[in-house]
Amino acid sequence: MNPRTTTDTIGVLASGGLDSSILIGHLLRQGRRVRPFYIRTGLVWQEGELPALQRYLRAIHTENLAELVALDLPLDDLYRGHWSLTGDNTPGAESPDEAVFLPGRNALLIVKAAVWCQLHGIGELALAPLGTSPFEDASQEFIHEFERAINRGGTRHIVLLRPFGELTKRQVMELGRNLPLAVTFSCIAPVGELHCGRCNKCAERRAAFRDAGMDDRTVYATVQGPKSKVQSRDATTGF
Repeated sequence: MNPRTTTDTIGVLASGGLDSSILIGHLLRQGRRVRPFYIRTGLVWQEGELPALQRYLRAIHTENLAELVALDLPLDDLYRGHWSLTGDNTPGAESPDEAVFLPGRNALLIVKAAVWCQLHGIGELALAPLGTSPFEDASQEFIHEFERAINRGGTRHIVLLRPFGELTKRQVMELGRNLPLAVTFSCIAPVGELHCGRCNKCAERRAAFRDAGMDDRTVYATVQGPKSKVQSRDATTGF
């Protein structure tokens, strides 16, 4: 029998983007105590992403929001020469979602936060992939198998959750309608702490606000990306 956890806190793996930020707010509205996790990987968007997450957490702070845990997992040796580290040839607004796939990234991020949870008695870790995600490592099957594996070697049992796993981007955006989403961060080619306005993820972000009928108050370094992508994109990914 697995040792029991010592807290009813739920962990959330957070990137500072729309989906995981909405998940934190959604769980807080449900009365859960939430411990957010951010994994510092050294990828080019981290300098914009982490400050945005910190601003968002300050904006929604309640007594049930625990302090952010930031953990280090440098990927420079693993992704050496990749666009996510160099900033060169970043997938643009016209690129397919598959262009932004980073091999093994979800597994690496999950294990770091999950082990922290096991060591500190947190029995649940929530992720924010959507039901429309095209990536296998965001699927329920992958998460279930990963949960089984990490519990075989862990000191305490942990449950990995995908609360948005059956939802579309529009449905998730509806859950976040009254949250300060303008301070979240979704860009993979930031200009300082600004969204570039031209990359794959900026196009996805613009489409998410538009399709939900919500004002996009994001400040983009480029006022408008390629029109066809912004108008047609079905935003699917992210945590």
